Amino acid sequence: MDLDLLIERFGETTLLTAGGLLVGLAFGAAAERSRFCLRSAVIEFSESSFGPKLAVWLLTFSAAVAATQIAITSGVLDVSEARQLAATGSLSGAIIGGLMFGAGMILSRGCASRLLVLSGTGNLRALVTGLILTIVAQASLRGVLSPAREFLTSLWTLPGGASRNLLTVVHAGPVIGAGFGVAVLVWAVWLGWRNRIGIVTGIAAIGVGVAVTGGWLVTYILAQHSFEPTQIKSVSFTGPSADTLMGLINSPSVPLGFDIGLVPGVFAGSLLAALIGRDWKLQGFHDGLSMGRYASGAFLMGFGGMLAGGCAVGAGVTGGAIFAVTAWLALGSMWLGALATHMLLDAKAELEVKTAPAIEPALSAKQTGN
Repeated sequence: MDLDLLIERFGETTLLTAGGLLVGLAFGAAAERSRFCLRSAVIEFSESSFGPKLAVWLLTFSAAVAATQIAITSGVLDVSEARQLAATGSLSGAIIGGLMFGAGMILSRGCASRLLVLSGTGNLRALVTGLILTIVAQASLRGVLSPAREFLTSLWTLPGGASRNLLTVVHAGPVIGAGFGVAVLVWAVWLGWRNRIGIVTGIAAIGVGVAVTGGWLVTYILAQHSFEPTQIKSVSFTGPSADTLMGLINSPSVPLGFDIGLVPGVFAGSLLAALIGRDWKLQGFHDGLSMGRYASGAFLMGFGGMLAGGCAVGAGVTGGAIFAVTAWLALGSMWLGALATHMLLDAKAELEVKTAPAIEPALSAKQTGN
């Protein structure tokens, strides 16, 4: 059926919601099957191990870059009007927010997308942590934390246009971008083969990246046929999760759009994949101390994600796939923040192990009265 007829019959917002739902289902199912997770990749990298988790992340990232840039090169996609390229960007926000987000995902044992995917598998820790993250993100966007976000964002800005496109800055184009993506994808495939991640896991990891490209294509194609202004976007979680939650609790009718289909779609896709793979299992917090750690991480990710212009997927993969300068800067900062936090936690754990033998005899002596 002709797309114009579908728009006339159902409306742009309904089709955008349906497109977001389909992209979300694909993303959620593929992310659950591949165990796609930036935090796990960072930890593996910090231990000087180019193992299976890093291979999965690289497969996703490179597939998103390659597929998106090939689509641009072939003329079926134009992202010049996307927010990550057209609007004024914040370099200070990308750096500070990226560092905060990276630290938060280590504390929470997962980034925003991973928490949503884990929620679909029955992980109540991820569900509660994700809700805290979403509330903080909303407070950072329009609430009590918005003045702090706006101040930090304004410290170092970059005008929209050519200066926000990394390929343009280095005097390259989408062909070079596609070549880079394909080259990294080939390396990631070899890395996955060397670590024996399996064909299903490898295809699922690539599927996560292709879903990101699918999001760009869905919104762009509908924007080309729509009579109303339609934002070209793809997969992201901090802002969309906040808007989805507020839409559900603030209005008797949920405002339709790509994001309102995406977030439930990811949850449903993960749930279906977990049920089919028999991986669904209820899990909760072990103690109050662990809950405090998760909540702290959620706060850092909620504020940091809004400051950086997106989460590890929204900025790191979706924005990285179109070579937005701020997205690549945010992704690098997330890696640095996560690496530093993991190393600090490791050092703390080692110190506790070293001091434990000296403490235990003293406690034993006290208990025996000696």
